Amino acid sequence: CSSRNRHHSSPASEVPSPAEMEPDRPIGYGAFGVVWSVTDPRDGRKVALKKMPNVFQNLVSCKRVFRELRMLCFFKHDNVLSALDILQPPQIDCFEEIYVITELMQSDLHKVIVSPQPLTTDHIKVFLYQILRGLKYLHSAGILHRDIKPGNLLVNSNCLLKICDFGLARVEEPDQSRHMTQEVVTQYYRAPEVLMGSRHYGSAIDVWSVGCIFAELLGRRILFQAQSPIQQLDLITDLLGTPPLSAMASACEGARAHILRGPHKPPSLSVLYMLSDGATHEAVHLLCRMLVFDPAKRISGGDALSHPYLDEGRLRYHTCMCQCCYSVPSGRVYTRDFEPPADRNFSHSYDNSLLSVWQGKELIHHFITEHQQGKRVPLCINPQSAAFKTFIR
Repeated sequence: CSSRNRHHSSPASEVPSPAEMEPDRPIGYGAFGVVWSVTDPRDGRKVALKKMPNVFQNLVSCKRVFRELRMLCFFKHDNVLSALDILQPPQIDCFEEIYVITELMQSDLHKVIVSPQPLTTDHIKVFLYQILRGLKYLHSAGILHRDIKPGNLLVNSNCLLKICDFGLARVEEPDQSRHMTQEVVTQYYRAPEVLMGSRHYGSAIDVWSVGCIFAELLGRRILFQAQSPIQQLDLITDLLGTPPLSAMASACEGARAHILRGPHKPPSLSVLYMLSDGATHEAVHLLCRMLVFDPAKRISGGDALSHPYLDEGRLRYHTCMCQCCYSVPSGRVYTRDFEPPADRNFSHSYDNSLLSVWQGKELIHHFITEHQQGKRVPLCINPQSAAFKTFIR
């Protein structure tokens, strides 16, 4: 990055010496881009730089990227990753990719789970509390994440957690006649209604994913690890039992027939107690409320936060980790609302008005330019730097 500032320079005291600055490096790759750890030249702080390439290949890609960009700028929550800045775009004729700066986190929950690091019950409660706290915020804004998995839950060494990667996120569709894609959620964390081809689904799919992650935190292994979507469905019914017909009302004919022609399976939820010593009665009770086959009977993210299992996680988070409470000489001052919802719904009114890629390019270019108004000195890419040449490779 380079700072576009012709008149001012940052105080030398704000910029660390070269010995203190780690080299820029890639820290993550996804379906829709690459993330690098870089240094913000304005203050010397390490941040994450996400490159969104090939934005304007087609209208679908254009809409998806614009939706994710607007979401990152909309979010204002401690447990949801948001945009700190967006790099200044070039002239519109040369505008092909977008660079977003976010907070740099140290790791993700997948790396923690597969590591030899011990995970205590306190760790699990604090992690789960933050996941559900962030999820309540997203759902209250009308947003479905649609790809909740351990790799999309960023964590720091102090156990602070943020939900990230909104490439598959979209606004919840209240019209049940509107068809929604089934190409969502990594298979191991995919809800039964999606596996069974339901044309419409809601926020319950994210809660199912959190339930799978909860079990994975307890057992240090993936709960439903199958080779195919059909086998995935079979593993779920092995645990939960054969669902009643009412729970398969929205399933496609093929999936319903597959369930009905198989042998009747009784539930075997007692095996959840064998996940680990941390699988107490309270833990398994909450887990069973999340892993319900029928999405209409599955607990919501907001209601899950009220479960007694999370009381200790809430206390620990707000006693020493959150930014919404603070300490004074006489003691701790706690916020009035521990799990605040979004202050408004996320708007997606532009979706149907975008009719061409060029129109989308103009709209995104204008959005970024407008977003930078009144902000700090804007940043842009220096294409001559060695770091950029490595970055684009």
